[in-house]
Amino acid sequence: MNPAQGAAAGLINDYPTVARADYVFGCMAANGQTRQALEKCSCSIDTIATILPYEKYVEAETILSVGQVAGQSSELFRNTAMFRDIVADLRRAQAEAEFTCFR
Repeated sequence: MNPAQGAAAGLINDYPTVARADYVFGCMAANGQTRQALEKCSCSIDTIATILPYEKYVEAETILSVGQVAGQSSELFRNTAMFRDIVADLRRAQAEAEFTCFR
């Protein structure tokens, strides 16, 4: 295994099973409860894991979750450049996963 493969394998494997399962369940809820959806959603989280370290994934998901709360306190999460950049990284990984797994 070359160093690049080792680094990619490290990223892929740093997502806990429960996080992967949670993603797949949510994805299947949005895309149908079929075997095909299971395969595409599993591919999607695997693709995201090759692009975004788990720590960054958790940060982005947290920002998105907090940003959905109404009120001024969550405004910070929606309008701070640093937080927008973290979410943008997740969105790029999701777009790559969409292209790779759902076309």
